[in-house]
Amino acid sequence: MSKKEERTKKETKTNTPAVPKKRFFNVEKRVGYTLHEMWKHKMSYGLMAPFFILFITFSLIPLLWSTGLSFTYWNIFEDPRWTGLENYVYLFVDDSLFLKAFTNTLTYAVIVGPVSYLMSYFFAWFINQVPDKVRPLYVLAFYAPALTSGVAMSVVWAVMFSNDSTGYLNSVFLNLGLIYEPIQWLQDVNYIMPVIIIVALWSSLSTQFLAFVAGFRGVDRELYDAAAVDGVTSRFQKLLYVDVPQTMPQLLFSAVITITSSFTVGQTIVAHPSPEDAALTIMLHLSDYSGTRFEVGYASAIAVMLSVMILGIGRVAFKVLGEKE
Repeated sequence: MSKKEERTKKETKTNTPAVPKKRFFNVEKRVGYTLHEMWKHKMSYGLMAPFFILFITFSLIPLLWSTGLSFTYWNIFEDPRWTGLENYVYLFVDDSLFLKAFTNTLTYAVIVGPVSYLMSYFFAWFINQVPDKVRPLYVLAFYAPALTSGVAMSVVWAVMFSNDSTGYLNSVFLNLGLIYEPIQWLQDVNYIMPVIIIVALWSSLSTQFLAFVAGFRGVDRELYDAAAVDGVTSRFQKLLYVDVPQTMPQLLFSAVITITSSFTVGQTIVAHPSPEDAALTIMLHLSDYSGTRFEVGYASAIAVMLSVMILGIGRVAFKVLGEKE
């Protein structure tokens, strides 16, 4: 075979279009493209499968099941009876306790949520400034209240805010002459919610606080040197221009955790039922109908509304703190 024929043969092979690989899904459609990508990265999805199985089994399916039950009347002992929107109508029109619980929960979430969020970030930033040798001691000191069990915390704070003269605060105020009779901290409707908020803030440095501590430890130290070249010298400027952008994933994670914990607050230092329902929350109202009255259909409607609130505010957090395309 001559050189000319060999060159012609090579050019023919080069110009021959490659045979497309067989595809199992129609990638022209969105669903098909998604399934194609999942099959393409099947090893990664296989490693994530245990999480998805647990999430679907214990979160998604119960949520869908609860949504279906919210349109029924079910007292556990009888079969569910379809009632349509009656539960939701009663929830917003006739259930005065739900409106009270909604107001209390919103008040608690508006104060405790942002304040604990900022406190966690500030203390984590503060701890990041101390030497490495003593940093674990600072982390333990700030995180210790979150490790305290609810029962032990209630006992300590119940003595602190005791309604008689033996309570620590009442005893101090009486000895200083600031008051002339004990304050009913846990019985007066004007003091119940502030007391609950104080106790909640005291123990609020939990998961989000540790996330911020880890986030600050992950910031590249070279970025501070690069920022110094651009004129960033003070600690506040480093926080604003280096730390905040670099800890944005932790800010988003902690925002979701804070929102969820703020709106799902249940039993507090004040016993349930509280005077004039001053400490009634949505979770306590839900548990009352599900665990005491066994009206599971109505309790499911409360749970659905609470989930919608959390999802809505969570979407706002993703819009504000999520990555911008």
